[in-house]
Amino acid sequence: MKRPSGLALLALLGLAIGFAAVIRDSWVPPARRFPALAAFQPPFHSYVAGAGLVEALSGNIAIGTPVSGVVREIYVKVGDSVEKGAPLFKIDDRDLQARMLTADAQVKEAAAELQGPTHRLGYAEQLSRRDRGAVSSQHMAELRDKTDQAQAALGLAKAKLAQLQLQAQYHIVRALLDGEVLQLRMRLGELVESSASSPPMLILGGGDRLGLRVDVDEYDAWRLRPGAQAVASLPGHPRPSIKLRYEYTEPYVVPKTTLTGRGTERTDTRVLQVVYSFERPRLPVYVGQQLDVYIDAPPADQPQSRP
Repeated sequence: MKRPSGLALLALLGLAIGFAAVIRDSWVPPARRFPALAAFQPPFHSYVAGAGLVEALSGNIAIGTPVSGVVREIYVKVGDSVEKGAPLFKIDDRDLQARMLTADAQVKEAAAELQGPTHRLGYAEQLSRRDRGAVSSQHMAELRDKTDQAQAALGLAKAKLAQLQLQAQYHIVRALLDGEVLQLRMRLGELVESSASSPPMLILGGGDRLGLRVDVDEYDAWRLRPGAQAVASLPGHPRPSIKLRYEYTEPYVVPKTTLTGRGTERTDTRVLQVVYSFERPRLPVYVGQQLDVYIDAPPADQPQSRP
């Protein structure tokens, strides 16, 4: 009996390896199962749902600079609490400081030049009181004119200095209300522009409570009642609910911009924006985060008269 050749053994080995590779590639690992999150159950029999965007109760205030230049100092960082009037950042003003030195010297020069006409006018007035004919009226008028001109020159020099000092204040941007630094987009040495089209360099928000701007579909807007109870839930954590307090309704329907990403969501619609507020919960909630909001409302088949 002939033994199988080495070539045949190699062929059998290759065939076995091929079968093993096919079996390995066709094997699908079992899907990993994650615990399902219980759907949040609104505490209302009938409600209107909407997407809410967390913001500062004062609104997210975008802060820029009234002058263009290089950022020389940054006095705050993200998360800092600032008081009204506190400096936020400073634009380089060394050129302006040099001009202020010149303007201050001009004020001193104008003040010195005023002393001569003032002294001569005072001396002439003393002589005139002693002897009315000692100084002619024409000479007295010339002295008064020179004194007035010197005083006007001094006033102009002071005005120029005050103008430069006011411009120097524009280089230090200060907080106009108590709040928290939500975002910081500038760096030391960065060149910034004072254009309205430039992105904000700092976003500030104020208020002890957080605000929630809720988009309500225009088809459900008629069901809203001012002051109706409302709750919000955190995405991914639907069980905890956040009690909301009604603040106001903006009576202007706008195009929908806040999207939830749901497949059933309509984007070719307009929304009515309702603003609520809530206390900071134990779970971290951040400005700019989206929450699911449920507002107590009458059923859609129940007509509602306008109050």
